[in-house]
Amino acid sequence: MLKMMNMKVPNIGLEKHSNRIKKDRSPRKLVEAFQALSNQILQVANQGPLRLHFQQEVSQMILNFSGADEVELWLKDHGKYFRSILKRSSSSSLCCRMIPSVQNERGDIIPERDDDSDLICLCNHLLRSQVERSPRLTKNGSFLIVDSKKPLSLRLKSFNKWHIRKFILGGSHPSLFLIPLWVNQQSVGLLQLKSNRRNFFKKEEIGLYESLARSLEIAAAHRDAQIDLRERVKELTCLYRIAHLGSQPGLTLEGILEEVVRILPSAWLYPEITFARIMLDGHSYTTSAFIEGKWKQATDIVVSQKIRGQVEVFYVEERPELDEGPFMREERHLLDTVAREVSIIITRKEAEREKERLENQLRHADRLATIGQIAAGVAHELNEPLGNVLGFAQLALKYRELPKQAEMDIQKILTAALNAREVVKKLLIFARQMPPRKTGVNLNRLVQEGLRFFESRCAKEGIELVCSLSPDLPEISADPSQLNQVIVNLMINALQAMQPGGKLTIQTLTGRERVSLIVEDTGTGMDEEVMRQIFTPFFTTKDVGQGTGLGLPVVHGIVTSHGGSIKVESKPNQGSRFEIQLPITISREIEGEQ
Repeated sequence: MLKMMNMKVPNIGLEKHSNRIKKDRSPRKLVEAFQALSNQILQVANQGPLRLHFQQEVSQMILNFSGADEVELWLKDHGKYFRSILKRSSSSSLCCRMIPSVQNERGDIIPERDDDSDLICLCNHLLRSQVERSPRLTKNGSFLIVDSKKPLSLRLKSFNKWHIRKFILGGSHPSLFLIPLWVNQQSVGLLQLKSNRRNFFKKEEIGLYESLARSLEIAAAHRDAQIDLRERVKELTCLYRIAHLGSQPGLTLEGILEEVVRILPSAWLYPEITFARIMLDGHSYTTSAFIEGKWKQATDIVVSQKIRGQVEVFYVEERPELDEGPFMREERHLLDTVAREVSIIITRKEAEREKERLENQLRHADRLATIGQIAAGVAHELNEPLGNVLGFAQLALKYRELPKQAEMDIQKILTAALNAREVVKKLLIFARQMPPRKTGVNLNRLVQEGLRFFESRCAKEGIELVCSLSPDLPEISADPSQLNQVIVNLMINALQAMQPGGKLTIQTLTGRERVSLIVEDTGTGMDEEVMRQIFTPFFTTKDVGQGTGLGLPVVHGIVTSHGGSIKVESKPNQGSRFEIQLPITISREIEGEQ
C-alpha cells in the first residue's frame, strides 16, 4: 500500500488563472477558457504519463484555473481508487498529497483518520448514483454545496432500500463541488473542487465544469489506453527478444539466461526500480548491481514436470498497490510466459547437448570399429613374420659355437619379438578377433590374485591399498584370463597416476542383474579432453617408451565382448574412478559364440 506522499508543487501562473474567471464573466470568454483547459488536459493524457503524475498535473491545472483552494481527484486503476489532494500551502507553492485508498468489499472508500467521514460517505453514494434528486444534485449527477457548515439531509439508497441520512460536514471548505467521472456507464473517479468562500461556484460555471469533467473522463480513458498499449508493446518486445535469444545458434544456456534477466526490467511498469533474477539448478543469474527488493513477483521454471528454479522480479521502492501488490495482472501473465519460454529454451539446449553427446559417442564408436578392423588386419599380417622371427631366433640360439655377443643380441631379438606378439594379441582382443573363453568366474578371487602382484609395489611407493569385496558376490560367466587383464591394466594405470603416494581402492558390488568392479585412485586425474580419448587405441599421456596406449582400449574391448559397460569419472588433481559392470547371466547369443 502506498504511504501518504507530500510534495511541494510550484504555483506557476496561479494568480493569473485564479483571476481569469473573476475579471471576465462573458459567456464566450468562459467557454473559450474552459475549452482551452480541456485541450491542455487531453494533451497531457496523450503523453501517456503514469497515473500519479497525471493526477498531480491535472489537479494543478484545474486548481490554477478555477481559483479554488483545494482539488481532490479520485481515479480508478485496476479496480481501485487512488486519491490525490492538491491545495494551496502558500502564495508561491502548492501541497500535493497521495492518500492510500482502502476499500471495502463493495468498493466503497473507507475514510482515513484525517478524512471527513460524512463527505467520504456522500462521495461513495454519488459514485454509485444512490442519491435521490435534490436541488443540490444537477441533472448530470454532480453535487453542489454552497455552505457546508449547514447540516444536510439526503435520501440515499443502501442495500436496495431508501433512507434519510443527515450529513454534518466538517465545514473547512464552505463551497464544495463534487463531480463523478464515468466512462461507458462505469465509475472511473470523482473530481472534488473546494473553496474557503461561500457560493464560490456560480450557476453559469456549473455546466462548464461538468463539460470539463467529461473531457477529464476522456483524458483518463485515453491515458489508460496509452499506458496499456505501451505496456503491451514492452511485454511483446520482451518476449520477442527472449524468443530471438533462444533461436540464436552458438549461444550457451548460461549466456541466454544472463541476457533474459537483463531484458526483464524494461518490461515492467517501473523499470528504474526493477531488478530480475533467474535461479536454475542452484545457479543464480541476476541483473547488474542486483538488489533483492521487498516487493517481489516470482514463478517456477518447470522442465519435464520438474521444478528446476524460479524467475523473480523485484521492486526496490514502494509503489501504489495494484492487482498483485504493486504489480499489474498483466505482469503476472508476462512472468508466467517468460518462465515457460525459459523452460522451452532449457529443454531445447539440453536436447542439443544430448544430441551432441550421442553424436560424439556414435563417431567414437565408428572410429573404434574402423580402428578395430585395421588393427585386426595388421595383427594377422604381423603374426606370420613375427612367428618366423621367433622361430629363427630360437633356432639361432641352439647353435653351439655362437659367439657370446651374438647370443645376447639374438636374445634381445627374441624378447622384442615376444613383446611385439603381445601387442598383436592386445590388438586382436580389442578388435574382438579373440573371443572370450567363458567359464564360471568368481570376480573376488580374480581381484585377490591380481592384488598379490601389486601389494609390495604399493608398500614401496607409499600407496595405501584398500580392498572392499562384497561377500555375497555371485559367479559370472566370463574369460578369467581376460578379466585378469582388465584388473591388471586398471591397477597399473592407477599406480602410474599416483606418484608419489596416494590411495588405491578396489571394490566389488552386486546388484540385481550385474556385478561391479570399481577401481578408484587419488592420482592426477584427467580433464574432459583426455577422457574423450582414453579408449582410442595408441592414445597415451605417458612419455615415449612408457606406454603403448592399448591398456584402456583393451579393457574396453574385453568388457564390451562380455556384454558389460564402463563408467569413468575423473577431474584434474582429484583422481579417477573406473566402474566396470558385468552381467550376472550371459545371454544365449553370447553363450553361442563360445
